[in-house]
Amino acid sequence: MTTRLEHYTPWAVAAFRIVVGFLFMCHGTSTLFAWPVEPFSGQTASFGAWPSWWSGIIELVVGVLIITGVGTRIAAFIGSGTMAVAYFWKHQPDGFLPIQNDGDSSVLLCWALLLLVFVGPGRAALGKVLTRQPGRGGGESADHTAPDLSPPLISHRP
Repeated sequence: MTTRLEHYTPWAVAAFRIVVGFLFMCHGTSTLFAWPVEPFSGQTASFGAWPSWWSGIIELVVGVLIITGVGTRIAAFIGSGTMAVAYFWKHQPDGFLPIQNDGDSSVLLCWALLLLVFVGPGRAALGKVLTRQPGRGGGESADHTAPDLSPPLISHRP
């Protein structure tokens, strides 16, 4: 049973990446453009305002990069750090536990993004297409000179 599920792991990681990226992007668009909902404060961030405008830009850009699978590991690392700062700066002073201080989404996004740093983009990532070198893949014989950097958990080898 596990072997059968492992075959789909790269696709599950890609779906996870897209959902997490979309949620992260929505936080940015809410902060910057009041879309799809107004931010908690009721106002969008003023251009250049610290830290709200800057965090909104990071959330928007990182979210788009993660959705598309371009620079996933670096983008996820930056996004994870942003959420850690948001939690400890904004939420943690209001209570010890995330359930007490409304920091649930910051904590969940922080850890979900950190997971993507380690597992990578999975399948269906635009970054893989953009970095593909001529003569590799596409039915041609495989070039075995490049090292396999994929973590063992998402390896598609038997």
